[in-house]
Amino acid sequence: MLLMPSHANTDGRYASIIVDAESLDVLHARQIDALRHPASLTKIMTLYLVFEALDRGTLSMGQTVTVSAVAARTPPVSMGLKPGQAVSIDTLIQAVAVRSANDAAVVLAETLSGDETRFADVMTAKARSLGMRQTIFRNANGLPHPEQITTARDMAKLAHATMREFPYYYHYFGQESFRGARNTNRLLTRRDDVDGFKTGYTRASGYNLVISAVRDDRRLIAVVLGGASSGARNTHMSDLIDRGFAVMDQIELAGKAPAPTPERSPQFVQASAARTPVATNWALQINGFDSPAEAEILSDRLVRAANRGQVAQRSRQGADRVHYSVRVEGLDNWTARSLCADHPRLLGIEPRRCLVLSTTNPG
Repeated sequence: MLLMPSHANTDGRYASIIVDAESLDVLHARQIDALRHPASLTKIMTLYLVFEALDRGTLSMGQTVTVSAVAARTPPVSMGLKPGQAVSIDTLIQAVAVRSANDAAVVLAETLSGDETRFADVMTAKARSLGMRQTIFRNANGLPHPEQITTARDMAKLAHATMREFPYYYHYFGQESFRGARNTNRLLTRRDDVDGFKTGYTRASGYNLVISAVRDDRRLIAVVLGGASSGARNTHMSDLIDRGFAVMDQIELAGKAPAPTPERSPQFVQASAARTPVATNWALQINGFDSPAEAEILSDRLVRAANRGQVAQRSRQGADRVHYSVRVEGLDNWTARSLCADHPRLLGIEPRRCLVLSTTNPG
């Protein structure tokens, strides 16, 4: 059931997801179905509908349209369009994709639907058809509106659909500059593996970013919502990209699909649910991992398999390097022991020593 927009949590704004762009397997997940404000990520859907119109022939790249007074009054970031000005569809697309121009987005919305309100209804209907069950649009550019909401999962679906349906237009999201101004997505020039997608910011949303990256013929899509600053968001996104490719490497080496989520391992979940936990003051811990990203991703898998618990990162200084632990806390004793016994299958790794620890009496 869709929560009403007023339930969107704008205090805890953070959410993130990484998906394999080929298989759509979720490689990382944090609050992926929590309601958030999309800000200018909205413009991905605006351009999706423009690309549809181009394919249908109801728009053409060289076509010029006239800027309305309403569009010209749209708050910055803007192209500085003037009422009555003629501008081409191709120019508007570049302004939206590269510079996130709000006035250009409104011109495109009015061109397709007559006014922005009707266009927003079309956007929401398209979101439903793409499986974006939690998303509601109220405008074409992402300017603040309390009812304009989405989720990290829905944004990943939109990015995937855009790349799948319109690969020949995807280059707009990776264009590094427009009329001498740099793309708002700084990772395009800071990382060789990032080749596109979109930024967003409002005070209510925090700093948002969708990217797609490709490495060794493997592609992922990652979403960060609610970053504290553009710099912090970009740093975190860069880390997520490396995490995503690390788990892809691990899956390939293991020669098997990612560890089952609760939906993929019903026997374990049903058995776990059938027992009444006496206390959730137990943890499991597997030591000896070289990468904090690998440890966190594998811990996430255990949490999803058990449908309970929290990831707790641990590190230990060795003789020549730091080692990290796969650790999940907040479990009952039976679940912790079951996860330990089944960890090779759940994690897709060779069996390791797995410790079941009391968190109330760790000594």
